[in-house]
Amino acid sequence: MVLKEALEKLVTDQTPFLLKDHRQDWEAVALLGNLSIGMLARRVHMLPGFYIAAITDKGLMGEVLYRFKMKN
Repeated sequence: MVLKEALEKLVTDQTPFLLKDHRQDWEAVALLGNLSIGMLARRVHMLPGFYIAAITDKGLMGEVLYRFKMKN
C-alpha cells in the first residue's frame, strides 16, 4: 500500500482520528491535499488506530510517519 491509498481509506471510512507527525496534528484529507506526489507514493504499513509507518526498500518497517490520535 502507498501513503495515498492509506489516507484515502481513512477519509472514505470517516475514521475518528487525527494523524500526528513531529510538527502537528492533521486530518487525513488535509494530508492528501498538502503532501507531494513523491511522499504520497511512499510504500507504507498502516496499523489502524496506531500508526502509519514507511516501508524500506528491503520490505521492512521503517520510520513511523504518523501516529493516530483520537479527535476530541
